[in-house]
Amino acid sequence: MNRILELREKRAKLWDAAKAFLDTHRAADDTMTAEDHATYQRMEDEVIDLGKQIESLERRAAIESEMARPVNTPITDRPDTAPKPEKQGLASDAYREAFWTAMRGNKITSEIFNSLQIGTDSKGGYLVPDEYQRTLIEALEDQNIIRGLAHVITTSSGDRKIPVVASKGTASWIDEEAQYPESDNAFNLISIGAFKLATMIKVSEELLNDSVFDIPTYIAREFARRVGAAEEEAFISGNGSGKPLGLLAATGGAETGVTTASATAVTLDEVMDLFYSLRAPYRRNAVFIMNDNTIKAIRKLKNQTGDYLWQPSVQVGQPDRLLGRPIYTSTFMPEIAAGAKAILFGDLSYYWIADRTSRTFKRLDELYAPTGQVGFLGAERVDGKLILPEAVKVLAMKAANGGT
Repeated sequence: MNRILELREKRAKLWDAAKAFLDTHRAADDTMTAEDHATYQRMEDEVIDLGKQIESLERRAAIESEMARPVNTPITDRPDTAPKPEKQGLASDAYREAFWTAMRGNKITSEIFNSLQIGTDSKGGYLVPDEYQRTLIEALEDQNIIRGLAHVITTSSGDRKIPVVASKGTASWIDEEAQYPESDNAFNLISIGAFKLATMIKVSEELLNDSVFDIPTYIAREFARRVGAAEEEAFISGNGSGKPLGLLAATGGAETGVTTASATAVTLDEVMDLFYSLRAPYRRNAVFIMNDNTIKAIRKLKNQTGDYLWQPSVQVGQPDRLLGRPIYTSTFMPEIAAGAKAILFGDLSYYWIADRTSRTFKRLDELYAPTGQVGFLGAERVDGKLILPEAVKVLAMKAANGGT
């Protein structure tokens, strides 16, 4: 933890030095010599590299903290002599042991086979145990910033209908004993279904037969890395065809808060316009999401008092801020370019993610047998949709042809 704090303080000092260099070497017309620009670029790249180191160390610290937690709760009260109810279904110890026995390919007895039946899906795979399901979700949130900011629900089957207020009722001033005016809310229904996302993980037979090899952790990490990336891309730019409808979708996605005057640059006024294009109730929990290269451009912007808009965080676990609101980066956000939606700002709790029941895994023994490997098919069913477009705004770059 001290190392993370040291890096955050080092990054803050380096950023102060970069700002001072920029202020003293930038001409009145906002230009710099090639040599000065290269020097500033090196300083800014070091700030970015430190930020990535901090994120990596914080993720590792979170994992180590989770692994260090006690596996059971200490007794602090009078012991209860009554027998504890056994967990049933996918949460039972028998199912968990049977599941990992099957994944490792050990001999499956009739007792194990019977335990697995409660979690068999229609394609012959097995639903992951309840406790492991939570591990997978935690890993996905670590790999996917949208999932950590959105509202996540779990559905068992069928589409989920979400009522959303389309027009709101109003109150009126009336005279004594006058009739009360009728004014009802009008509702629209938004449907969230499920799309299938799958991946195949290959493991050598030697590793599977090694009792030291932690197969649950390995599968959780690999599943999270692959599925997390695919989810985040869909949650941001998905078109709703075979995948979730993303935040940047032309129809059903975030509303355009401001369109820039330039196709290749963003100004302070335009960032401020984006900020205030979002209604105050949504700004309270709003966040910025943008590409790393967009943040590099934003770092040079100042407010009216000469302070830089971007402020690096020096607190462990806290994101950097822009206009007082947290900034998150995603490689799936478009870079600054003509017609691109370069900056997203809004309350992402209005983006709903629907997980359909549990994730499933299936072991493939024969497919990679000639190479001494075993395949694992991992799959989930998920959908995502912005249920209230006015809660999220985007900054759109001017189109190349001069349009919007």
